Amino acid sequence: MLSVTRNPRTRSLPVLVVRYMATETVHSSPDAPPPPPKPPSKLNKPRTALYLRPRPAVSQQYQALPTLPPSFGRNQLLPVSNSTRALLESIVSQFDAPIRYAFAYGSGVFEQDGYSKDTSAKDAPMLDFMFAVTHPAHFHSINMHQHPHHYPLHARLLGSSYVSRLEEFGPGVWFNAYVPMNGVRIKYGVTTIDNLCSDLLNWKTLYLAGRMHKPLRIIKDDARVRLTQQVNLTSAVRAALLTLPHEFPETELFERIAGISYSGDPRMWLPAENRGKVSNIVRKQGPQFKELYHRLAVGLPGVHWPSLSSTIQQDTAPQARAAHLKKLPSNLLTQVKNNYSRSSSEPSIEADESAYWLRLAGDEKLPAVLTEEMSRIVRYPATVQTIKGIASAGVGKSVRYSAAKISKWWSSSR
Repeated sequence: MLSVTRNPRTRSLPVLVVRYMATETVHSSPDAPPPPPKPPSKLNKPRTALYLRPRPAVSQQYQALPTLPPSFGRNQLLPVSNSTRALLESIVSQFDAPIRYAFAYGSGVFEQDGYSKDTSAKDAPMLDFMFAVTHPAHFHSINMHQHPHHYPLHARLLGSSYVSRLEEFGPGVWFNAYVPMNGVRIKYGVTTIDNLCSDLLNWKTLYLAGRMHKPLRIIKDDARVRLTQQVNLTSAVRAALLTLPHEFPETELFERIAGISYSGDPRMWLPAENRGKVSNIVRKQGPQFKELYHRLAVGLPGVHWPSLSSTIQQDTAPQARAAHLKKLPSNLLTQVKNNYSRSSSEPSIEADESAYWLRLAGDEKLPAVLTEEMSRIVRYPATVQTIKGIASAGVGKSVRYSAAKISKWWSSSR
């Protein structure tokens, strides 16, 4: 047999080749420029959950929320005397708790028949305020610590959570009354910004929306409230026009609007409110009512109201009235439809919507139905708030407040 002798150097040659390939060295000079970056590949896989790529770092610049035009809702900015304005702003500025929207209203701000204009007089009315806040429990916690004497003893003992829970009942307002501040007596209500805007849009209770149908002085403004208040004022004009004839004086429009919030108020039936209150308000506040409603009314179809005239004319054809009827607040519109649905002679809205609205708009009973349903909306929350006033104000202040109301009722009934 032939014997093959293997050279040991031949056996190690492949190993050296592999090592050479694996340990290839690159001799670089310090003066040589760095290699250019590789061009991006067009075959890169798309960014998916399996092939994540970091997003480029960008600065987070948030766009500011849009604001209303400066002239929007200017009819709501009713002027008062410089002394009254300074007093109202000074009172609100003394509250450390955060307030989103604040306004003052009533006979202490705008003159009414039967009330003294001098806020320092003994028989001067209280200054009425309404505060809209974001978190009522937070507001009452801070306010109770700063102004404990504003709350009755049991409310201070039970704390801000009790106050905020009780506030939710009825129209969603808590009142502190007979509070001395800056040498005058004030009464202020607290509600949430959401509750206020909801009532302005939908007339769920008409407790807040009805108060804001009348002249008021805005102290702290809010764009959301100003927008919904403009809707509320327009709804009041539409509802009043549907109860009025073809031609009427402007004072009759103002009285219909001012009377919406009093139509179902139990105090008007008890010896607890001035029976001529609506007339007293309109008689002295005619210019403020015209500033509130004139531009809104003439912007509606079929309404003719020259700026220098005190007489209003409107189109009372069913087509024009149907345009107003369909745009009433949702809660009132639901109540009106339910009222008519109880009558089997009325057509169904599902059968022919256009015919349905024309039939309701042309019905001679529509003014009475509207008045009845607005009274129904007002009655329950106003009754609950009257009863709730005993818990929020305390027995002593409630008796004092009721006595003052009875005195005004007695004076007006003689």
